[in-house]
Amino acid sequence: MWWFRRQRHAVSSAHQSLFARLVVALVLLGGPVACGFHLRGEAHYAFETLYLNSPASQPLTTELRRSLEGAGSAKLVPAPDQAQAILDVVSVENNKQILSLSGGGKVAEFLLTKRILFRVRDSVGNEWLPTAELLVRRTYTYNDTAALAKEAQEQRLWREMQDDAVAQIVRRLQSAKKPA
Repeated sequence: MWWFRRQRHAVSSAHQSLFARLVVALVLLGGPVACGFHLRGEAHYAFETLYLNSPASQPLTTELRRSLEGAGSAKLVPAPDQAQAILDVVSVENNKQILSLSGGGKVAEFLLTKRILFRVRDSVGNEWLPTAELLVRRTYTYNDTAALAKEAQEQRLWREMQDDAVAQIVRRLQSAKKPA
């Protein structure tokens, strides 16, 4: 008889534990939905075709082309006369500055800056999106004793900055409006 009571108590605590885990899982899974979170869907643009006017030698051009081809409803075309809108990448500048020095006068921090000027227009020259400046900045600490590791970190930061810039350009393209 005592064995039966003990086993029944173990089963009920196991059920309580399972119930508690289920409640926690529902709260964790339901939280993002309740706050309005949803995955980014396909981008929608005011134009159906787009020509990318940017030097092919620029690494930004390759990333931008790849992102635009997979991002949404607009089709990239090979010639500007076939496009409803033209994305002009006016300039891309990368800059590396010393941000701070150590007490011994050695470099302690660098500031990396990527500056991009771009605009969206039609083949006649009417602006869909006026010339916009995009700035992406990152700082990193520097140490002479780990120069190779810091160089690899710098290259990784440049790639991340480029990815960030491409994502921002794609988002800004969604705000481009057809000229009146």
